[in-house]
Amino acid sequence: MKIKYSGPRPFITHHGVTFKDGKEDKYVYLMIGIQILQAIDKDFGEKKSYSYDITTKRLSNEEILNIMLQYEPSLEKDTNLERISYEEKLDEEIYNVSTKDNLTELEKEILANNLKIMKEYRIQRAINKIYYMHNIYEIGSVIKREKITEIDTPFYEKYWHVLRTIQGELTKGKSSINTELKIEENAKGDMVAKLLISNI
Repeated sequence: MKIKYSGPRPFITHHGVTFKDGKEDKYVYLMIGIQILQAIDKDFGEKKSYSYDITTKRLSNEEILNIMLQYEPSLEKDTNLERISYEEKLDEEIYNVSTKDNLTELEKEILANNLKIMKEYRIQRAINKIYYMHNIYEIGSVIKREKITEIDTPFYEKYWHVLRTIQGELTKGKSSINTELKIEENAKGDMVAKLLISNI
């Protein structure tokens, strides 16, 4: 299963295909998530906090996958099963176009073709999301194991998104952990996003 950029969420109709602003491919967040995972998975000693270094080396798609496989050796197999399930859902969506009574036969044909054209694009987006969510799960596991109490990143949209997703992972289920996301100005005058974690 390859990790590669797909693009924003498509909106597919019988008129054509457009793309939704603000519905970015999870691939754009995966690099940050992997870098955070690698950085926090170490012996922290007394200080249980981590500050993201924006000069951290960018990783290739193959390196990202290899890092993920170190945490979850069965990840490719699991992702493939999820891909098959999602592909079946897309095939059913294409098949069901013929039942849309509000469209003409020509419009049905156009919609079905547009769905077919965008099928691989949508599958890649789903694969990227699967890898991203597995990455977030692993970050949550390391935070709990290492008893990390704070993660700081620059206050940019992509970093904020990753911190919010980590927060969601930590606050779900029976083993919910209290967290707080906030924005502060550091000593250099830069805005910093902070995920504060308590009750570990």
